[in-house]
Amino acid sequence: MAWDTERTRRRLLDAATAEFSEHGLAGARVDRIAARAGVNKERIYQYFGGKEQLFDAVVQDGLFEVAADVPLVGEGPEAVGGYAAALLDRIVDRPELARLMAWEGLARGAEVTGRIERHAHCLDKIAALRRALPGITAAAAGQLLLTIITLTNGWAVFPQLAEMFTGGDPDARRETVRRLAVGAAADALAAA
Repeated sequence: MAWDTERTRRRLLDAATAEFSEHGLAGARVDRIAARAGVNKERIYQYFGGKEQLFDAVVQDGLFEVAADVPLVGEGPEAVGGYAAALLDRIVDRPELARLMAWEGLARGAEVTGRIERHAHCLDKIAALRRALPGITAAAAGQLLLTIITLTNGWAVFPQLAEMFTGGDPDARRETVRRLAVGAAADALAAA
């Protein structure tokens, strides 16, 4: 029977996503990842080289998955608000990437592996936002995107604060994020 390498790789990525989002890079254990994936831990080293490289692959995989799941569609501040609301929905449904990004920032600061690929991903997002808001600069688009990411990721990274501050009303939360993103987009457009 032939070994299904792509299926094994996917199982490792899924198991590692759960492990890293729960325990961070320092706290994650390759033994637990392998057990969750149902494979020998040597497969981690075979496919990814080690725990750090597996973490990098998990983050990269998550970024591309969210980009595919939540495109920015349309033009104008309302389209940006719709994007922010859809991103929030995705993050609330699957908070792992928000948590992974927080763990990455805590563990590594501004240093990221695969900077060229990650930077290209960021530039694609900036270009999409500039198409939605013609006339804004790349710097303004970058600031707006970071604002949206901060708004949306906060619900997954700080669930205890979200509950204490807001009482957990998902419709109100979504509308607040949408409205704030529309306002920030309108401000960016007015300043262009």
